[in-house]
Amino acid sequence: MTIKAIAINPENPQQFIEIQQPQPTPGEYDLLVEVKAVSVNPVDTKVHKGAQKNGLQQPRILGWDASGVVLAVGSKVSGFNIGDEVYYAGDITRPGSNATHQLIDARITGHKPRNLDWAQSAAIPLTALTAWEGLFDRLQIDKAAEGKTLLIVGGAGGVGSLAIPFAKLHSKVKVIATASRPDSAQWCKDRGADLVIDYKDMAAELEKHGLKYVDYIFCLNDTDGHWAAMSQIVAPQGQICTIVENEKPLSMDQLKLKSAALHFEFMYTRSMFTTDDIACQGEILDATAKLLDEGEIATSLSKTLHGLSVETLTEAHQLVLEGHMRGKVVIVY
Repeated sequence: MTIKAIAINPENPQQFIEIQQPQPTPGEYDLLVEVKAVSVNPVDTKVHKGAQKNGLQQPRILGWDASGVVLAVGSKVSGFNIGDEVYYAGDITRPGSNATHQLIDARITGHKPRNLDWAQSAAIPLTALTAWEGLFDRLQIDKAAEGKTLLIVGGAGGVGSLAIPFAKLHSKVKVIATASRPDSAQWCKDRGADLVIDYKDMAAELEKHGLKYVDYIFCLNDTDGHWAAMSQIVAPQGQICTIVENEKPLSMDQLKLKSAALHFEFMYTRSMFTTDDIACQGEILDATAKLLDEGEIATSLSKTLHGLSVETLTEAHQLVLEGHMRGKVVIVY
């Protein structure tokens, strides 16, 4: 049996092509999933850009957010059965979810929210894992005392859309989000932000509300562009976590003086290095599904495209590249 996939064209890496491949066989920890929907993230466009720069020897299937149905399970899989509905963010070292079928490690897979459809579910995993790990594994805001402040830089994006309610539900911090447009600001408020400020001059915006420093900063876009401002406003002994790699050296002068900490959050670390706690990601996804089913948080889906094709994937990538998306774009197969 063959599967259909949309991959980067090695002969012209700017473009996608449709390919056919043999259906893969699960390894001992794998699930074979029939993919129903996939969302497109900035990581997809970054990997695509890298392929355009460095070239490819063979087609590469992108896609690291999906929902679907389990068709087969590996010999060491526990907690999943054939027919289960699942969702996951995948493993950047393996073929992605822009395909009709995919292998995924069961330990980084969650049971799909019962009350959400395929598109709504596919919008969640990567952003939920990134938000959860950044807030609770890196910044550990769940241990923060009441009165502490968290600034989320880029509150209306996919990660921010979940980081705001996660912080409100699982910590005592005051949540401040950045947004530049009225609709984005309202999006952040609707998800629970206590305060929304313009990112263009964060220090001045905070001062309007009587704040000189913030205790925690979660940077979700443009680390280079926001670094000077974040270094200025992070509190003495405060913490910064960023999910965006820097392209230029970052001055540590202010952080050194303040004894402040810098963390990087890369959601694929656990799967890439098969860490001892790799199964934490499955647990986080199951906890997120429970919150979604109970109505404590909402899906961040904002646009749905239909059909697995070169055209729909190209359109989804373009929407992400434009940088104006609130929430997530999903393709339903």
